[in-house]
Amino acid sequence: QVQLVESGGGLVQAGGSLRLSCVVSGRTFNTLHMGWFRQAPGKERDFVAAINWSGLSTYYGDSVKGRFTISRDNGKNTVYLQMNSLKPEDTAVYSCAAQTLGTTWYPRARYDYWGQGTQVTVSS
Repeated sequence: QVQLVESGGGLVQAGGSLRLSCVVSGRTFNTLHMGWFRQAPGKERDFVAAINWSGLSTYYGDSVKGRFTISRDNGKNTVYLQMNSLKPEDTAVYSCAAQTLGTTWYPRARYDYWGQGTQVTVSS
């Protein structure tokens, strides 16, 4: 059974930084592409960032480009989301997701496993 556990959320002032972590168990980590998504109250879930199994390819949502960085450590079964220059509109529950390695990578969709999420609140 694949499990994803996020951590690192919290309350931060606008302009500050946070680093989220997601530890994966139950499957060989380097057979998984990874992504981060977020959902604010009353809004749909949005794509934030994705990284392929090797860490050599990344994608970002338009609203976070230049501020957020996704990375992974395959030796630690962990994917990270470094968030800088945070804005109040970044407030949301952030969830990591895993996509099984296949012939095609879909960075923004078709994830197979999801974590429970961690709350990020940015005050103005």
